[in-house]
Amino acid sequence: MTLTFKTSSSPSSNRSTPKNFAGDDPHYRSYRAHTTTLFFVLVSLSFFGLFSLYYSPNAIYRAAQAKPRIVTYVINVHRQPIRRIKSEGVLWPGWEIMMIVSPEENLTPPPQNYTCFYPNGEKTTARFAVTLPFTNRTTFKCNLPGVYRHHHPIPTPILASSESFELSPETLWPDLPLWNFVVFDTISTEHDVVLFVKGPNRGLGSNKPPGTFRCVFGEESDSAVRTVVTSSVQEVFRCPYPNVTMDYPVKVYLEKVANDKEAMKVVPSVAYFSPRRTLVETRGKVLLCATTMVYNVAKYLREWVMYHAAIGIQRFIIYDNGSDDELNDVVEGLKSERYDVTKVLWIWPKTQEAGFSHAAVYGNDSCTWMMYLDVDEFLFSPVWSNQSKPSDQMIKSLLPSVQTMIGQVSFKSLEFGPSNQTKHPAGGVTQGYTCRREEEQRHKSIVLLSAVEHSLYTAIHHFSLRGEYEWRVADTEEGVVNHYKYQAWREFKAKFKRRVSAYVVDWTRVSNPTSRDRTPGLGFKPIEPEGWAQKFCEVVDMRLKRLTRKWFKHSEKNGYRMAWQK
Repeated sequence: MTLTFKTSSSPSSNRSTPKNFAGDDPHYRSYRAHTTTLFFVLVSLSFFGLFSLYYSPNAIYRAAQAKPRIVTYVINVHRQPIRRIKSEGVLWPGWEIMMIVSPEENLTPPPQNYTCFYPNGEKTTARFAVTLPFTNRTTFKCNLPGVYRHHHPIPTPILASSESFELSPETLWPDLPLWNFVVFDTISTEHDVVLFVKGPNRGLGSNKPPGTFRCVFGEESDSAVRTVVTSSVQEVFRCPYPNVTMDYPVKVYLEKVANDKEAMKVVPSVAYFSPRRTLVETRGKVLLCATTMVYNVAKYLREWVMYHAAIGIQRFIIYDNGSDDELNDVVEGLKSERYDVTKVLWIWPKTQEAGFSHAAVYGNDSCTWMMYLDVDEFLFSPVWSNQSKPSDQMIKSLLPSVQTMIGQVSFKSLEFGPSNQTKHPAGGVTQGYTCRREEEQRHKSIVLLSAVEHSLYTAIHHFSLRGEYEWRVADTEEGVVNHYKYQAWREFKAKFKRRVSAYVVDWTRVSNPTSRDRTPGLGFKPIEPEGWAQKFCEVVDMRLKRLTRKWFKHSEKNGYRMAWQK
C-alpha cells in the first residue's frame, strides 16, 4: 500500500494553514535546531563523564582503523605519593650530608631531586649522587644549612620525595654521624667480615688492641648478635660471621667495650653486611692484575691501561673515588677494545689505604698477584729497551719463581718534573715528561694476594706479609717506576682539591710543611710558583719515551700518533 500526502496552497482548499502557524516561522525553526543540538551535547557529556569515572586513574584511548588491527595507547597518570624515604646520613667534608637510602626501600634513581628537611623548618635540595655497588643503595647529597654548622650534635635530616612533604610533630631527629667517626663499608670473605671504619684508630701507629672492640650485627639491641674482633689496624677491622641465621642485608656496627675508665661506646654505621662477593667467577683467575684509586683521571687512563696490558697485566680493577669526568666512557671504550677493566665505585673520601685493603680481598679469588700503582706511574725495566715490541711476559719476568717464598716485589720510583710542558701532552705522559729528579724515591709494589697478612695492613706502597713470606726490593737496573708526579701546572694543581690518603694532610691545610708528600717550594694555596715548568729537572731521561714510541707509534701523513690517542 502506498500512502500519499497531498498539500495544497489553493485558497479554495477546505484545510488552509493559518498564517501564524509556528512551522512557517523561521525563528522557531532555528530555536528547535539549537535545542536539539544542546540536548545531544548534554547527553554526550554525561556519557563521557561516566566513561572517565569508570576508567580512571588510567585514561585509555583506542584508535580503530579499517584494517583488522587495533592500536591501543595507554597513558599512565599515576603520580608517586609524597612520602618520607627511609634513609640514614653522614656529614661529608665540605658541609655536605650524604643521605644513603635504606636497603628496604629498593629505590631506583628518581627522575628528579628529593628534599632534606630539618627541625627548624629549613629544607634543602637532595641531589641524586650515586648508586652504591653491591648493595644497590641510592644516595643523595644535601647541603647542611649554616645554622647547624656550629651546632653539636647535628640532627639527621628527613629525606622526602617532595618539598611538599609535611613533617609530623612527633618526628624524631637522631644525631648525624660525622665522617671522622663511622663504619662506612664492609666486605665478606669465606670465613669473616671486614669492616672499614673511620675514627677508632686515628693516625699511623695508633692501632688499638682487637679485644677493645666487638662487631654488632643487627639494629635492635635485644636481638643483635655480637662477635669478637680479630684484627684492628688502621681503618680495617675483622670479625667472624655470627653463628645464627640472619636475613640479609644486616646492619653492622663496631662497639667499643666498656672498661673501668670508659663506658661502652658504639661507632655509628651506614654499612650493611651481605654474603661474600667477588669478581665475576666465569672470567677465571689470572696471574697478574693491577689496581688503582682514581679521581677525574679519564684523560690518563687509556695510556696507563694499554701500556701495562701490553707488558703483562691481564685485569684492571679501578676504584673510582667519585669522579665526575668522562671516566665511565673511557672504561666502556677500553672494554669494547677487549681490555679486562672493572670499575668499583668507592665514594668514601680520604680512604685510599682502606680501598687498597678492600681490593686485596675483592680481587683475591680472581688475581694471583696484584700491582698497586697510580695512573701517573709506569713500571719500566731498562732491560726492555732493545725489544722491538712489548710482550705479555715482561712483568712476569720480574716476579719470583713459584718455588720461592717471596710474597712481594717492590720497585723504587723516579719522579719526573713538568719538563717545560704547559698543558697535558697530546701523546700522553710518557711522551711529554722527560726530565726528572736524580734521587730515587719511595717504592711501589706487586703483591702476592695469598701472602697478605690477616690485618690487611698497607702503607699504600706495600703490604704487611704473613710470617713465612719475604719481601724483595728490586734494583733500579732490573725495574723502576716512572712517576710523572709534577706535571704541567694546570694538571698538577688539581691535587689541591683533594688527597685520597687517610694519613696525608690536604695541601690547603697549614700542617706538616716538611712532609715528603708535599711538593718542595709549594705553599698551601694552588698558586703557580715562578718557573714551575722548569722545576725538578736534574736528569734528562728519555728511555721510556723512546720505548713507548717504538712500541705504540702509528705513522700518519703529518707525523704519528700514539695508540692511546683518540
